[in-house]
Amino acid sequence: MTTIASFPYLGIGFALLSAALLTVGNHLQSLGVTARVRADPDAGAAALWTLARQPSWLIGSVLFGLAILAQLAALAFAPLMVVQPVGVAALVFSSVLTAVITRTPPRLGEIGAIALSVVSLGVFVSVAAAVSTQATITDAQLIAVLAVLGVVLAATGAAFAVRRGRGLRAGGYVILGGLFSGFVATLGKTVILRVQTAVAGADYRLDENNLLTLACLLAIVVAGALSITFVQVAHTVASPQLVVAGLTVVDPFVAVVMGITVLGEAAGAPPWSFAVFVLAGAGALAGVWLLARTGGATDAASARAT
Repeated sequence: MTTIASFPYLGIGFALLSAALLTVGNHLQSLGVTARVRADPDAGAAALWTLARQPSWLIGSVLFGLAILAQLAALAFAPLMVVQPVGVAALVFSSVLTAVITRTPPRLGEIGAIALSVVSLGVFVSVAAAVSTQATITDAQLIAVLAVLGVVLAATGAAFAVRRGRGLRAGGYVILGGLFSGFVATLGKTVILRVQTAVAGADYRLDENNLLTLACLLAIVVAGALSITFVQVAHTVASPQLVVAGLTVVDPFVAVVMGITVLGEAAGAPPWSFAVFVLAGAGALAGVWLLARTGGATDAASARAT
């Protein structure tokens, strides 16, 4: 397995840009969904395809796409477990944006919850940047990622089958959106590493290795489509801030777990760093839970600007 050069601070810079674009894009998409629901309250999630008629949603979607490109650039320069957690900065951007638009300062509990998440993930990223490495992705690793995604897809389908069309709670859609977004990031990282390896070795043959890479691209399309769908549905039942919170914590949680267990990015990390990862991750999740209790999960209609 060949080690590939990493530029963590450049990757972190692109990840911060992605978080800013995600925040503004998420808010504009939320406005578009709100307008659509108000125009036809009984339309339900099945009519979300008509959002293309909403200018705010279209602009938000463009920004969301740019955020994805910025995140892919971040992944090209640094390990997955370094850049994905940086997305928690979107919580700060979202809080500031909401305060400016509503002309209401964040509540003390909200500030504390965001601070806990940001500090916790700040510690995580700092340690990860120091101890992580990135290397070529083997076929076995890529197949493992695709297999895990297959299990998650099956579990998601079973959950909806059990619910029998009744839908999920707001948090369920947020979690699913972040979950599949995490797989998009993980699969995107595997493709980037395999392309870098192919270019370095001038290997452009359409053999089984590169066919696996194409399968990975197809899986990115599937996971990305599901993530977008669940996020749009989440906008109809949750506040924009809770949606951002879910994306910026569930997404990196999935990516980090896959980066450590499957991609081997922490293979050479000292034992103490894993204790830091666990404690910092728990702190970040606790911060999001507190955010939901202190205002992030308030009624979607009252949380959005009108």
